Amino acid sequence: MLIVVTGVSGTGKTTIGSDIADTLDLPFFDADNFHPAENIEKMSLGFPLNDEDRLPWLQALAELLVKSELNDGAVLACSALKESYREILMVQKDMYWIHLKGDRELIWRRMLARKNHYMKASMLDSQFATWEEPSYGLKLNICKTPEEMLVEALQYLGIQIRSDK
Repeated sequence: MLIVVTGVSGTGKTTIGSDIADTLDLPFFDADNFHPAENIEKMSLGFPLNDEDRLPWLQALAELLVKSELNDGAVLACSALKESYREILMVQKDMYWIHLKGDRELIWRRMLARKNHYMKASMLDSQFATWEEPSYGLKLNICKTPEEMLVEALQYLGIQIRSDK
């Protein structure tokens, strides 16, 4: 099972993706950890990445997904802002896509609260300008709690949730 959690920076991709991975006992990968040093330096200086910057990174993530599918799958948290980026990551037809969406002001506040992250809050507008909303997958509103979002994501994935009550 391959699951990709997308959205602009600050939407909670890492939180939701790792929660899904923990629940399903799958490996979790944060795409931020796979950026080459040049990309991290560029973003750290406040410059958004362009398509050329992203291509080798996306290709490496696609290879990671192919390898992961051989071992029962994985969950990948990746901005995947454009459809062309998602096409690179679409390494098989029956993948699951979860797209996190939310109000710019909420995301802005979250980004300002983050510490030690190279993606600067000032770059949020470039992420929104680049975002191409997909017509497929689950669209999760980030105004919900992480627990509510996890339940909705698991339902989308066809996972039965056992109640302890």
